[in-house]
Amino acid sequence: MLATDPCIHARLAQANTWIFDLDNTLYPPSDDLFGQINRLMTAFIVQEVGVDEAEAHRLRVTYWEEYGNTLAGLAARHDVSAADFLRATHQLDLSHLRQDPALRAAIAALPGRLLVHTNGPRAHAEAVLVARGLDGLFHRIVAIEDSGLVPKPQSLAYDAFLDLTGAEPEQCVMIEDHADNLCEPHRRGMVTVWLDHGSDTTKPDHVDIQTQDVHRFLEDLHNLSARQSG
Repeated sequence: MLATDPCIHARLAQANTWIFDLDNTLYPPSDDLFGQINRLMTAFIVQEVGVDEAEAHRLRVTYWEEYGNTLAGLAARHDVSAADFLRATHQLDLSHLRQDPALRAAIAALPGRLLVHTNGPRAHAEAVLVARGLDGLFHRIVAIEDSGLVPKPQSLAYDAFLDLTGAEPEQCVMIEDHADNLCEPHRRGMVTVWLDHGSDTTKPDHVDIQTQDVHRFLEDLHNLSARQSG
């Protein structure tokens, strides 16, 4: 549901840059790509760090919590190759992903630039977009390689994003399924949309709009635009 605040409505109407997270945002979490990724990460840590599976699982979770993603922790603590890690942990079966023409149409109808900002590698983002029928839609993908492996929600990741895209934060809308990743965009002046997948968490102050369905949000947005222009 869109916010009722008329100031937010006005900022949405003036937006010219639409930033989408990738995983669990441009496909539903029920597709469970992270289940595959987590298993591959654990196997990679077993092989490269030389620990058993239980310890590898612990390190995967610990580094994600401490560094923002597992790769950053492995690079800092164990000097692993980022290229090897990204290649080994994103060889995924995407055959169960379904194309979504309705979502494609709703995104394509947005005015201005369409961008993806992901903590995943570019090859993964491109493959997911093809599987979902969203390829060729976005003007640019900003992936983890583009920020020197610094992940959202760290400030440097957004610095890199803005430098690469030239986006003006006050004209941006960012759509994310992790509320923590919206703190910095909110501080910089973006409209923040939290794709909340049914949690019981109260909307944080740094979230402007809370929704449980990205397509529903976009349809509501287009309906609002039609009413304002009419």
